[in-house]
Amino acid sequence: MDALKQELKENIIEQLNLEEFTVEDIDNDDALFGDGLGLDSIDALELIVMLDKDYGIKLTDPEKSKEIFQSINVLAAYITEHRTK
Repeated sequence: MDALKQELKENIIEQLNLEEFTVEDIDNDDALFGDGLGLDSIDALELIVMLDKDYGIKLTDPEKSKEIFQSINVLAAYITEHRTK
């Protein structure tokens, strides 16, 4: 799962143009929204598209998205359990 976490960090930085961050800057337990990376609702939409495109996971419930996008650890665990790609 460490490779998946590394991949997620790289994809998030690239997809969301977070040029001020490196993979090393993102801790696996950091909050993705709010005080952590400071992502917003537009970023959430882009993450939902990334999950669909890269992992075959379709998210339609906004409440479920909030749970899944808590941290890299939570996101990686969800992907490992639900991925179709």
